Order: sequence, then structure tokens, then C-alpha cells
Amino acid sequence: MEARKSNELSCWAYKIRRTVLETIYTAKSGHIGGSMSIAEILAVLYFDRMKIEPQNPELKERDRLVLSKGHCSPALYAALALKGFFPMEHLKTFRDIDSDLSGHVEIHVPGVDMSAGSLGQGLSVALGMAMFAKTNHYDNRVFAILGDGEIQEGQVWEAAMAAGFYKADNLTAFVDNNNIQLDGYLDEVMSPYPIGEKFRAFGWNVIEVDGHDVVQIDSAVELAASIKGKPTVIVCKTVKGKGVSVFENQVKFHGGQPTALEWEIAFAEIDSKIAEMGA
Repeated sequence: MEARKSNELSCWAYKIRRTVLETIYTAKSGHIGGSMSIAEILAVLYFDRMKIEPQNPELKERDRLVLSKGHCSPALYAALALKGFFPMEHLKTFRDIDSDLSGHVEIHVPGVDMSAGSLGQGLSVALGMAMFAKTNHYDNRVFAILGDGEIQEGQVWEAAMAAGFYKADNLTAFVDNNNIQLDGYLDEVMSPYPIGEKFRAFGWNVIEVDGHDVVQIDSAVELAASIKGKPTVIVCKTVKGKGVSVFENQVKFHGGQPTALEWEIAFAEIDSKIAEMGA
């Protein structure tokens, strides 16, 4: 990938982070840490790789994205608004009682392909979408983003086994491996490691990348599209709260809210990073 394109995608990731901050700050509610850790994944998918049309969100042969870790809705809503699926101004209604932008993603929002809430269900739904596409000879791909704490759920592995058995090679899953879940660090709660080896056991192609390196993510998505006869999982090593020093690797920011000073630091650091990139 040329440097210009790499910088552009990295800029989109930080614009997603900036929008996440604005959205959660306005609502005084929302999951910051996990939203920040998937910014590069969303930037690559929505601003480079996915076949989508913001003005035609119901396009039958569009690529699809299932945000299985649906509590990180601020990140997906940010990507969708920045892409043009709905006005940026609408983000100010996030978590309002009468708003469609609820705390967990809902399918009636333009660009959202699955309602989420209970963890562990997204990979099953994504597999269903992928198999439907194959049956109907659609030339599209299905992506799913899972949390690393979420993969403690048994349903994830039922879906993984089925996807491998049915050779769902139009399905690509991402595991946001930021090593923190609601109750603490993964190895203190219930370790899912080694993640890649578990997926390999179910017949998946496994790629491990730095989840904040857009070049590595982009190359992995391209490689996944070339693999025939098996689904691909991209295990992304990430940092919870990435981009803001006071948020990074902090369990409390899974869903906790910053202090006034922490908000000030967060906006300053993200704005500085965007300016540094020339955006």
C-alpha cells in the first residue's frame, strides 16, 4: 500500500475515534474502550474494502458487516455517518429514548446489518448471510467483528465449526484482541488463548496482525478474499482505548465514563493526532 493511502486510512481511523468521543461525551454514556480499539478495522472496511453504497444501503449484493460486539455501537455509527449513511448531526441523539441510535446497534439504522445485544450471536448470523450469498451466487463478502471476551461464549464455537465444515470462504471474522473485558483482563476471567489455534482446529484460515496497522489489516482482508474452501479469521492485537493515553489498557473504560480532565486530555490528544496526519 502506498504511503498516501495508508495515511488516509489512518486518518479515517482517528476521525472515527474523534466522532466516538463526541458521541459519548454528548450522551454521557457509551462504551469507549472497545469502540476505540476497532477504529482501524472499520476504517479499512468502510473506506477501502467493502462493496457498499451509502445512498443504497439495501443493495442485495452489498458486502455486509456484523458487529457482534454490538455495545461498541459508537464506533460503527461513527463510521457509517462519516461514510454518508446518515447525517453526522444525528449522532447527537445517541442513546436518547426516542432515537434509533441505541447503545447496541440495531438493524433499522441505515448501514447496520444486524441488531446486537446479547454477545456470542454475531458469527452465527454472519455465517447465515455468507451461506445465503453462496446459495444465490452473489459475489459479496460478509465480515464479522467479535470481542475477545465474547469468544468465551459457546455459540461462537458452534458457528466456527459450522463455517469450517461448510467451507464458507466468503466469510471473514475479526477478533478484537484487546485483552480486556467487562470484569477484567482475559487471563483473569477465562482465557480464550491461543485464539488462532482454536479457529485452525475448526478449519479456518488464520491471520494474525497488529490491529492498529491499516496496512496489515488491509493486506489481511485482501488475502482472505483469495482463500478458497475455508473461512478466514483475522486476529487483531489491539489496545483497549487506543489513541488516548489515559484510556489505554484501562479496565474501567470498558464502559465507564471519564472525568472532566480525562475528557479534556482525550480530545486534545486525538485532535493533535489528526492535525499531525494533515487531515
